[in-house]
Amino acid sequence: MSSEERLRDEFGSLRPALVAHCYRMTGSYQDAEDAVQETYLKAAKGVDGFEGRSSLKTWLYRIATNTCLTELNHRGRRMLPAGLGAPSDDPETRVFADDTVAWLEPLPDAVLGDPGEVVVRRESVRLALVAALQHLPARQRAAFLLREVLSWSAAEIADALGVSVPAVKSLLQRARVRLDELDLDGPPELGPEAERALLDRYIAAFEAEDTTALRAVIRDDFSLEAVPHPVWFQGLAVCLPFLDRAFAAPGGAARLLPTRANGQPAAGSYRRDAAGVRRADGLWVFTVTGGRFSRAVKFHGAQLVTAAGLPDRL
Repeated sequence: MSSEERLRDEFGSLRPALVAHCYRMTGSYQDAEDAVQETYLKAAKGVDGFEGRSSLKTWLYRIATNTCLTELNHRGRRMLPAGLGAPSDDPETRVFADDTVAWLEPLPDAVLGDPGEVVVRRESVRLALVAALQHLPARQRAAFLLREVLSWSAAEIADALGVSVPAVKSLLQRARVRLDELDLDGPPELGPEAERALLDRYIAAFEAEDTTALRAVIRDDFSLEAVPHPVWFQGLAVCLPFLDRAFAAPGGAARLLPTRANGQPAAGSYRRDAAGVRRADGLWVFTVTGGRFSRAVKFHGAQLVTAAGLPDRL
């Protein structure tokens, strides 16, 4: 088998994992896809010079990591609305879009590969963790992910990043201290079937515009966020009246179709256009805490819905 054929085979099997890695690095599904494509182009150009001192897999991860580091040199960290400031306590607050912010994006589970691989990867792409990783400088982030997710040695990380082993140990120490300071979700509390049952109850209540039924599946400290809107809400006293206002708007409640993103329950959102056709308009990602939903973040964009394997219209 030629070196080009070996590269195509290895890259093809590794592609979902590389997308997940680049997503953890960049916080953007689209940037991750672009970085993986760039990784293949660089690898194809240099494969004849690959000396085999490491595995082809390790070599590809090295290229992908450095591709992401180059990209991160040109922009700031990606954010969720809750990272910008305190929630609004007024459900009548005007919600507006702010495209000047580099917003975090979700990662549909459908792009992560076969179901067995999704189980392995889903905890490492959970929304709160990816948001927390954005607080780390790019090299700390890379060192942390290569060590904690990919289980690379300090020497392998040093070689990939072009630094010394003591420098890698310093990067890891500082990354762990910073992440310990942040409020991260724990591992999933419920299995996928229980999460799906909870999501089905939420969808039924949402589509019925039944805030009483919604209250039964969300926590008292439930928060609502919608990228690219910096205004967000927390607590039943604010979130439920805000949803009531949304239900009363022209077109009423959206239709929701269940899926998964970031290893969490998710739903594609569909709203009627001027012709009355329900078209995809965004992807909701939900966090479960204590057996109920504690957070719902909507990410606008039909492309996220179709990337999750859902139709672009109903």
